[in-house]
Amino acid sequence: MALAQAKTYTEDDYYNIPEDVRAELIDGQIYYQAAPGLLHQAISGELYTAINLYLKSIKGKCRVFSAPFAVKLFEDRKNIVEPDISIICNPDKLNDRGCAGAPDWIIEIISPGNPEHDYIRKLNLYKDAGVREYWIVDPRDEKILVYFFDQLDFRVETYTFQDKIKVNIYDDFWIDFRELNL
Repeated sequence: MALAQAKTYTEDDYYNIPEDVRAELIDGQIYYQAAPGLLHQAISGELYTAINLYLKSIKGKCRVFSAPFAVKLFEDRKNIVEPDISIICNPDKLNDRGCAGAPDWIIEIISPGNPEHDYIRKLNLYKDAGVREYWIVDPRDEKILVYFFDQLDFRVETYTFQDKIKVNIYDDFWIDFRELNL
């Protein structure tokens, strides 16, 4: 007796999901997401604001986007994610549907229902896609993991909500979690 084969979904399937449904396409599989809670939204809003204010102050070419914002990581049509926060420094990657290619910096805020999604599945996906910096913010443990992927350097550093954290892709940008209104 033959085993049932899992359906492989494509970009077309992803874009046919109703707009009010949050989902991601990873390696041809659809992963549905629950609506974020209050603390998740507070962290996202505070980080978005801090990043946006910094980018405006330096008049840089980078842009910050918050979820839902589609990021098509590869041309293979099997991976479209919606990071909580995406920072894209190459305007040629932006289009009407979101971002085509790896953002420079991604922040994911852990949801209680599936932490392995951000800690394992997305970590490897983002590294392979060429994301330069990846932050995982875990509200339950009040910890932040900062991954810096560089051709010559791979680092991970752990911080708490009491720390001031250096943004590795910039020379002079720090985010002090004590100053965030959480």
